[in-house]
Amino acid sequence: MELIDFNPRPRGLKPTLAELLQWVRDAESPNNSPHDHVLQLGYGCTSVPSSYPFVLSFTNLTYSVKVRRKMTLVPSCTSNIQSGTKSLVEFNKSWQITKNQQKQRANQNNLMINSCCKPKLSLKDAISASISRGKLVSGAPNDSNLSSSVPTFANPSWIEMAVISKRSLTNSRRMPELFGIRLGAVLITGIILATMFWHLDSSPKGIKERLGFFAFTMSTTFYTCAEAIPSFLQERYIFMRETAYNAYRRSSYVLAHSLISIPSLAFLSLTFAATTFWAVGLAGGLHGFLFFFFTIFAAFWAGSSFVTFLSGIVTHVMLGYTVVVAILAYFLLFSGFFISRDKIPPYWLWFHYMSLVKYPYEGALQNEFDDPIKCFVRGTEMFDNSPLGAFPVAMKLKLLKSMSTTLGVNITASTCVTTGADILKQQGITDLNKWSCLWITIALGFFFRILFYLTLLLGSKNKRR
Repeated sequence: MELIDFNPRPRGLKPTLAELLQWVRDAESPNNSPHDHVLQLGYGCTSVPSSYPFVLSFTNLTYSVKVRRKMTLVPSCTSNIQSGTKSLVEFNKSWQITKNQQKQRANQNNLMINSCCKPKLSLKDAISASISRGKLVSGAPNDSNLSSSVPTFANPSWIEMAVISKRSLTNSRRMPELFGIRLGAVLITGIILATMFWHLDSSPKGIKERLGFFAFTMSTTFYTCAEAIPSFLQERYIFMRETAYNAYRRSSYVLAHSLISIPSLAFLSLTFAATTFWAVGLAGGLHGFLFFFFTIFAAFWAGSSFVTFLSGIVTHVMLGYTVVVAILAYFLLFSGFFISRDKIPPYWLWFHYMSLVKYPYEGALQNEFDDPIKCFVRGTEMFDNSPLGAFPVAMKLKLLKSMSTTLGVNITASTCVTTGADILKQQGITDLNKWSCLWITIALGFFFRILFYLTLLLGSKNKRR
């Protein structure tokens, strides 16, 4: 198609873009004669004509074409486009082949290094290792051979205990008021008891006061341990979530919390013993003080273990406080202070031996009254707890002479009538010595810790699926 055949538009009218493209398509049509040519506009042209036979100008999205008469469109770079594209394609193919060969050689080298340096794992071992790292979830039935090779926990017990202990210490540092309140309660109680029972004498009245002091001391020690109830109940759901993911063993949790509680209990025991022992005037000197300290510490340990065990059973704080207060009251009732062991009915005697207050109470009494030389009741003092106590001293001396004549024994105002061993017999404390009471109290603490572990083991079997 020659452009000379084109019917020009009237002056002032310009061809649109669609008309211009139609002209180009007509020029590329194979029906054109060989001398008809088209100019290819685009990328890839390597030779540019020195001058175009027409001029394109843009004006308001239309084109004005000025064409010289008797001129045709001439192709300038069709062959150059084809040759340039072909060379680019060939270069890309060769580059891809070289890159793939380099990757294959690198993979072969890695396989050779792994085969030389790492032991080969079977399919079961590889799957087991992936399951232990949490990358796979086993859906196969239980296989004893397969499960035995997979570690259940990621860390050994001592690392778990260290982590749990560190977390407990961090929580204690963040809330120092919890330990401060316990220390304040123990210190205030010790000061009150020290001022109430200041320097007790060795008289029948002093005997009763000593019995009351030891009973109140042991009951206060156990009731102070009731603060352990909310400490576990508040983190119960955290414990259940972490053990569901096998973050640590339940035994590690119990051991860590048991070890963490020992320093605080020892400090509370030392504070209470130092506040009351010499102020009250208890017997035994330094050895008596040390045994009194260990008795208080054993009572704190047993009470804390018992309350911790109850916190593993109950699920509500107020319910736990109600149960703890009631059971500790029963322990105090059957401890032997209100009624001696000889007077307890046989069908309740088993509760007497189950009482946690019994053993530290009896141990403290034996530490106080085990001196065979010390006398607590002398001749005229035997009438103090009777209606004859109001009689004058002269009348009491005459009564002692009459009793001496009747009994055939010389009883004077300075004659020792009651020793510490007699007081222990009156209280029915003859079945165990003080060291046995101490060791039994400590053993009860371990016993309740084991029960606490069993409650965690049987009561929280939740597993993540």
